[in-house]
This record gives sequence, structure tokens and C-alpha cells, in this order.
Amino acid sequence: MIVITTPAGGIGRQVLDNVLDALDDDTAVRVIARDPGRLTGRARERAEVFQGSHADPRVLGDACAGAEQVFWLVPPAPGADSVEGHFRDFTLPLGEVIARQEVQRVVAVSTLGRGVAKDAGPVSASLDMDDRIAATGVHYRALCPPFLMENLLGQAAALRSTGEFRMAYPTDRVLRTCATADIAATAARLLLDGSWTGRADVPLVGPDDLTPGGMAEVMSEVLGRPVRARETTPEEYRASALRFGASEAGARGLADMASAMDSQGFYGSAAPRIPKTAPTGFRRWCEETLRPAVLA
Repeated sequence: MIVITTPAGGIGRQVLDNVLDALDDDTAVRVIARDPGRLTGRARERAEVFQGSHADPRVLGDACAGAEQVFWLVPPAPGADSVEGHFRDFTLPLGEVIARQEVQRVVAVSTLGRGVAKDAGPVSASLDMDDRIAATGVHYRALCPPFLMENLLGQAAALRSTGEFRMAYPTDRVLRTCATADIAATAARLLLDGSWTGRADVPLVGPDDLTPGGMAEVMSEVLGRPVRARETTPEEYRASALRFGASEAGARGLADMASAMDSQGFYGSAAPRIPKTAPTGFRRWCEETLRPAVLA
């Protein structure tokens, strides 16, 4: 039995689709969803739905009863009072479930930066999450992407109206990227494989060698209009997050992450490209995902 968290989210939805595509109708799949109405009709028909949050020990325990494999993703919460506390509030119940039930394997979305990232807001919190889960003794795979291409979708309106996107990162330095489809494909493959053991990171780094300025050139070609990347500071990023409703702690965490990305380089050119696990290139992603969003 497989349990999938965040089944209506950008990554979890794709994981669920991939798993359902591969399984026969006799294999049990469970999902934990705050709002089951956001699930696809196929998901509601095919999976057993547990309504609630996977930070709720009761909901998580019920969903994981008798399950062998769990897909784990801590949802973003920019309004949380503490970035570290938000991750801890989700991870501690998972540890309790693992300790008393039959969960054998956990596949979680984490990040690049192990051994490098320090004081990096949600990046550091993700890496701490890995250590907490692995300490339970469960077989564990941490999926480790760098900057997600889908993060740029939040600027589709700005691209449409001004031809500009902003990044709190130097526009002339390589920024490694990954498409969420590649994360989901790898997660599904691991969830369907009952043979792996132990703990390991799975880096997911796309095939490109682009700076944000280079991304702007690709966007210009795909969108058929001029696009430019504007560099902002971490403090400007913090102020923008506050305007959009983030808590002070959430906004500070994002600013700390941006500062660490710049100064520590864990999403930069030192991270090797791994097209085997992350084959989607930035141009292809722009053609298939960004262009329809901008032109909608």
C-alpha cells in the first residue's frame, strides 16, 4: 500500500497520477488531502481519501495503517510563525507513525545543499527534516532538486505585462534548475520499487547551464517578446513576501535562503547536471508550461 501526501499540490498531484498510471486497480493507494474537492475525479475514484492535514497525528496514523511506502512533502507555509517549527510540526508525527506502524520506506521532497547550506531558511529546515526522518531507521530517499522552474509561474502576470521577472540572485551566475515533473517521475519510480534500502539523497539537477540572464533569453525566444531578468536583494525579497501576506518569520526565511544561495552556491554551477534523473530542459519547460501560462 502506498500513501501520498499533498495529492492536489503541484508535485503531489503528478506523483499520484504517475503511480495510478503504473498500478493495476487491485493495488491500494491512499491520499491525505485537506480539501478532497481539489482532487481529480480519477483520484477520488481510485484512491482512498483521508481528509485533513498530514501534520495531524490521528489523520496520518489512520492513513498509514498497514502502508509500506509513503510519499512525503511538507507544504510551504509563508505565514507560519517559524520556518523550522513548521517543518518540525509535520515531521514529528511522521516519526511517531513510523515507530509504531509498518511503514518501511519514505520518499520525501528535500533540496540540494547537504553539507553546504547554513542558515538558509527553508533549505536548512528541509535538510533537518531529512535527518529527523532518517533517524527513525526507516528506509529513506530524499529527493534533492535545486531551484524549481515552476517557481517562475508566480511571475507569469509580470512577464505578460512588463516582460520582466525578478530574482534575488545574481543574473550573471549559473542557477541550476529542475522541473517538478522530473521530481514526480522519480518519486513514483521509488514508491513502486520495494527493493531499495538504507538512506540516500537523490539529486535532481536539470541539463541546463543557464544564468537568470540566460533564462531571460530563452523566454524571449519562446514567448516571442523581449524578456529581462531583474536582480533584487534579499531584503527586497523579504519586503515583497511581507506585502503578499508572509509572516515576519516566513519572509525572513526566504531572505535567508536567497542570501545563502548567493554566498554558499549550493544551487550554482558547482552542482553537477544529472539529466538521467532530471531530463527536462528549461527551453522545453518554457514551451510546454510557461508559455501557456503567460499567454493565458
